[in-house]
Amino acid sequence: MYKWFAAIAGYAFFRWPGAILGFLIGSLLDRTKVSVKGSGGFKKAFEQEPVQVSPGDFELNLLSLASIVIKADGNVSQTELDYVRQYFVQAYGKERANATFRTFNEVIKNREISASRISGYLSQRMRYASRLQVIHFLFGIAQADGSVSTAEAQKIREIAGFMQIDLRDFESIKAMFFKSADNAYKILEIEKSATDQEVKKAFRTMAKKYHPDKVQHMDPVHIKGAEAKFREVQKAYESIQKERGM
Repeated sequence: MYKWFAAIAGYAFFRWPGAILGFLIGSLLDRTKVSVKGSGGFKKAFEQEPVQVSPGDFELNLLSLASIVIKADGNVSQTELDYVRQYFVQAYGKERANATFRTFNEVIKNREISASRISGYLSQRMRYASRLQVIHFLFGIAQADGSVSTAEAQKIREIAGFMQIDLRDFESIKAMFFKSADNAYKILEIEKSATDQEVKKAFRTMAKKYHPDKVQHMDPVHIKGAEAKFREVQKAYESIQKERGM
């Protein structure tokens, strides 16, 4: 149907060359419409879900990002290595985790690992809430030895950029791992000058964004990570309430 309308419109404006071009464009639209018939209409053709990453690929890429953060400050901490291994065992079981580590050591470890390539790959295949959980996991690694170094924070910020994480969301997660006078406000993504109503609205927004239900499709350990973020949002709100006497 679209091809004839487009052909007529093209002819009206550009005569025969326009008619031919309109017919070709209209034909393409007709095929697109057919391909999505019965699944939400024409609009769905431009709102496809991201291609899913396979479990094996996800684990290897996540482990690769972990290795980048561990080496970011030039000091490979055994505590951080243990944190990653424990995380993988809890998430996937000992046997599967060991298989992932073996594959990583045999195939990937001695190659140059590209943060931009891996992050871009995951960004195209993961929901935004899941990508936020990856950033939270990387900060957890960095803090495993007691503190997040400047080099580690910078590397995680770089990864977050490659994963198309909004800067305010990155700063919110980062604030969960740093103690400062205004970190509660940073977690809620507001300024200290915000009104009480703005504080309440920010809390509702962030509680919704970090709710564990957003990552129910992931492994239990990732859901626990989401629950940890959710608790930090609650603590930040309660801290501001106490400070202001709300």
